[in-house]
Amino acid sequence: MSYEMLLVETRGAVGLITLNRPKALNALCAQLMQELGRAVAALDADDAVGAIVITGSERAFAAGADIKEMKDFTFAEVFGSNFITRDWEHVSRVRKPVIAAVAGFALGGGCELAMMCDMILAADTAKFGQPEVTIGTIPGAGGTQRLTRVVGKSKAMHMVLTGEMIGAEEAERIGLVAKVYPAADLVAEAVKTAEKIASFSRPIIAMAKEAVSKAYETTLTEGIGFERRLFHATFATDDQKEGMTAFAEKRKADYKHR
Repeated sequence: MSYEMLLVETRGAVGLITLNRPKALNALCAQLMQELGRAVAALDADDAVGAIVITGSERAFAAGADIKEMKDFTFAEVFGSNFITRDWEHVSRVRKPVIAAVAGFALGGGCELAMMCDMILAADTAKFGQPEVTIGTIPGAGGTQRLTRVVGKSKAMHMVLTGEMIGAEEAERIGLVAKVYPAADLVAEAVKTAEKIASFSRPIIAMAKEAVSKAYETTLTEGIGFERRLFHATFATDDQKEGMTAFAEKRKADYKHR
């Protein structure tokens, strides 16, 4: 596929997507989000890819949604076109692990896109925020929902109601970010993490991702039941037999992804 607003490559078993709209600080317009949907779907369907990294530039992961594009929309237009739902949720539906590698600004839709990924790795330059109230609207791509589940009600309320940004160190402290790296090392470290994930059994990784995602969306009792059944299901795979046998024999496992 060809893309105008993305750079897409594979590095071994890792798919790397770079948002590439530098003059607009990677503002998330309709075309970019449509291209991103196609790119993640293609990598998700590629058997040679085990994990995906989405990143931006040193200045901005994504500075937000494209306000110039949306400012004149009417209610009838956004409701009738299923705005955001139609083009923005593709990342959250990918079965393979997706890592957001965030440097610079991740504001509004940029922060929401990062939260759609399975984990966020941040440069020490990263800035996160949901500043929608400052321009007369509210977060619309999960900012009030995903953020609250990750950082708790009080912190989410503060970020959403004041529009203030937080830095990478605070984002890591409150659990929004998994790890922080020097900006120059961010993409390499994100790819290294993705390579490690991709080295394990693909079916088992998919089950693990699904189980953790269930915890994010359901009750503890339902989640434990779901986890237990998936755990039982791993014993039907060749890779479970290989992994445990390799451990017992003190050798490296040779996973066949089945």
